[in-house]
Formats: sequence, structure tokens, C-alpha cells
Amino acid sequence: MDKDDVIRKVGLKIREIRENQELSIMSLADKLDIEYNNMIRIEKGRTNPTLGTLYKICQALNVKLIDIVNVE
Repeated sequence: MDKDDVIRKVGLKIREIRENQELSIMSLADKLDIEYNNMIRIEKGRTNPTLGTLYKICQALNVKLIDIVNVE
């Protein structure tokens, strides 16, 4: 698995958790105070989020970092 695969899978995991919590992408972006388009790019694996951004996402979704980065 290469870096791009990991980034894509992390994005898919974030989306899965968000949808399971019945939270819209717009609501999550607002909670994180980031642009809606940036949140879309993260979930689609089109951008490599910083560790700080991943941490903020985890806090907003009330999950541990390992829950979104464990993408074996």
C-alpha cells in the first residue's frame, strides 16, 4: 500500500464514521472551522491532512486517532 492509498483510506474511514453518526459533511466542516471544500477533499483522499487536522476531526467525531488511521 502506498501513501496515496493510505490517504484515500483515511478519508473513507472519516466519511464512514461521520455518516454513522448521521452528521453532514457541512456540519463537520463547521465544527472544525474549515472550508467545506477542504473537508470534501479530505474525505475523498485528494489531500493529505495534517496531524493537527486529523486530531481535530477525531475530537469532533469523538473517536481516537487510531480509529481513523488504522487502515490495513
